[in-house]
Amino acid sequence: MEKNIYTVSEITKYLKDLLAIDPLINDIWLTGEISNFHHHSSGHMYFTLKDENSAIAAIMFKGYNSQLKFQLEDGLKVIAHGYISLYEPRGTYQFYIDSMEPAGKGALYLAFEQLKEKLEKEGLFDQAHKKMIPLLPKKIGIVTSPTGAAIRDILSVVKRRFPNIYLLVVPSLVQGETASEQLAKGIEYLNRRGDIDLIILSRGGGTIEDLWPFNEEILARAIYDSQVPIISGVGHETDFTIADFVADLRAPTPSAAAELAIASRLELEKSIASNQERLSYAMGNKIREYRKQLQGLMERRVFTRPEELFSREMQELDDLSRRLEWVMEKELNGLQEKFQILNGKLESLSPLKTLARGYSISTYQGKVIDSIKTVEIGQEIQILVKDGEIKSRIVRKKPAGQEF
Repeated sequence: MEKNIYTVSEITKYLKDLLAIDPLINDIWLTGEISNFHHHSSGHMYFTLKDENSAIAAIMFKGYNSQLKFQLEDGLKVIAHGYISLYEPRGTYQFYIDSMEPAGKGALYLAFEQLKEKLEKEGLFDQAHKKMIPLLPKKIGIVTSPTGAAIRDILSVVKRRFPNIYLLVVPSLVQGETASEQLAKGIEYLNRRGDIDLIILSRGGGTIEDLWPFNEEILARAIYDSQVPIISGVGHETDFTIADFVADLRAPTPSAAAELAIASRLELEKSIASNQERLSYAMGNKIREYRKQLQGLMERRVFTRPEELFSREMQELDDLSRRLEWVMEKELNGLQEKFQILNGKLESLSPLKTLARGYSISTYQGKVIDSIKTVEIGQEIQILVKDGEIKSRIVRKKPAGQEF
């Protein structure tokens, strides 16, 4: 009997072809728990789908898993759609998944919970990071759809409460795949302007799918990074989004966001009038209190007879003045005595005293002649005597010891 011998590759291909023509295997939904999850650097996801008794290798290529709204992790129960085929290099069958949803929970709900938990751990919801909402902003930026009900509600509230507030509407999609990116860019633009005091992020109500752009991470981080305070007014009162948790203030509706952003002009005027009245009354009380205190001070002795305040100092000043006069007089007398003594000594040494005794002083050109060498024959000299001055001319001169 002739044997039919096949290679491993041939039988593997045969089995793969059998699986390819089975309608059940090629369009199947499987439920199970994820284990051994691995997100490869290529973007593809590899894991095992198992139940209590069995397991199957599963793969979800990047082109499909990029559409997931939630994150896969070990222990997560899912419902997955795809087909089963043979992986020829290893001879094992695998489940090739093209779509998936959480078992028991909606995909968007799970994605919401996962992102909320992640951002809360990072501190994006911390109260310490919340910025103060200005009492009366001069310029408000509104990021929303320019044709939606939200902007009409906001404008109606502003017109009623404070019509002269400056509003700048930044148009954006508020639902769809690109909406979250547009909303984030609108917030970034208003921050770059530098003249915006407050931002309102808003849209009307809708399903969780309609509101989903306000649950995207890109928008949450744009709100957190904003230097301008942000009020979120998204959906109805019962709707909560990630944007609400990150924003500096959450309003239940777009209309409520406008009311929180802008104080009523009438309420402000009443508050100002009330404060003015209270201030005037308080000032009147203070003035009366200070006037009473002043009157009491003025009746004190120090004000009725202020000279007594300085009487001691004035007496001490008089004493010091008298002591100063006595010291100065004593010092002056001593100086006068010294002057008389010095003056007597000076007079006794004065050349004028010598002249009074019959002597004279001869000078030539202002210099005293003390030697015959300092003058020549024919020169005129001056002779100073006690009662005047004599001009004379030199006719002869002889050294000491010689005779004329």
